[in-house]
Amino acid sequence: MNIINKYLTKQLVAIFVMLLLILTGLAWTMQIMSMMKFLLNYGINFSSFIGLTALLIPFIISIIVPFVTFIAVIFVYNKTISDNEISVMMASGLSPWQLAKPAIRFAGALTAFNLILNIWLVPVSQNYFYDTQWNLRYGLAHLKIQESAFTDISDGLVVYVDKVSGHDMSQVMLSDSRNPKTEMIIFAETGKLVTTPRGLSIVMGNGSLQARNKGIVTGTFSTFDMDLNVATKENSSSFRVRRISSWDLLKYSVDNTLLKHKKMIFNELSNRMLMPFMNLILAIVCTTILLKTSLLRRRASFSPALAVLAMAIIMTLYMTSTNLLESWFDFGLLACGVFGCLGIALMVLYKK
Repeated sequence: MNIINKYLTKQLVAIFVMLLLILTGLAWTMQIMSMMKFLLNYGINFSSFIGLTALLIPFIISIIVPFVTFIAVIFVYNKTISDNEISVMMASGLSPWQLAKPAIRFAGALTAFNLILNIWLVPVSQNYFYDTQWNLRYGLAHLKIQESAFTDISDGLVVYVDKVSGHDMSQVMLSDSRNPKTEMIIFAETGKLVTTPRGLSIVMGNGSLQARNKGIVTGTFSTFDMDLNVATKENSSSFRVRRISSWDLLKYSVDNTLLKHKKMIFNELSNRMLMPFMNLILAIVCTTILLKTSLLRRRASFSPALAVLAMAIIMTLYMTSTNLLESWFDFGLLACGVFGCLGIALMVLYKK
């Protein structure tokens, strides 16, 4: 029996790893293509861009793991049935339950891995992704001021600098026409680029300005701080549940000031805490259908299609239910449904 367990487990691991690498690579490539604007519009170097997109890999893996698990199980067990290996094993006295144990143990390990991924690693990587994305778009990382040249920082905002040393500048001329009613031209001896919670700013010293606001206004200053971008870090982040830690998400679920976000919060909680158990459910349902139908007098050629149909129904019902959650009562009902389905599948598989 140990030899059979090792044989099936080895095949499951090999197929799973191969499929996971292929599908993750494809999904990552699609993300790279959809985010090419960072390379084209913000002057980000290629290594920073790849690092940014790589932060999406944990999230991609967390989504596709249950489906890859199902594909690996159906491929391995259907192949062993087609090669009459399962028939020989059952003829030697092994039951469907015993033959399904490698898949159940494998799916159980992946459930634990998926839980760790969803509860801890995905929120951390998503939080870092959004922060890095904001810094690359609005922070110092993307802005490169050229000496003795006019640089368009954004629409209506142009700067000319005589000398640049890192983020320090000298002999600065800045034209701000973002608001046509308050156009402004500033001359300063020194300037420095800084990142603030508001976004990217330039702090200028010892200069003068001319502004048009129902007339021409002129003046001088010793220091002057100007925002270079209208975006703020808080607004760019908005309420993104994927970047919120699981502990904070639990606290937000009982916060009555976030009523408009309740569906998003409970949808995310269900995906983090219940979705990993789909690994077990899909693996058990798949092995149950394949192994039980292999006992029929006439081998059921429709078994793989039936397993795929069952998977589609289960995932459709689950995903539909997660979009309807608005309270812990609803979450409890869904949890009962998930674990009830798991228990029924185990009983059907174990029953002789």
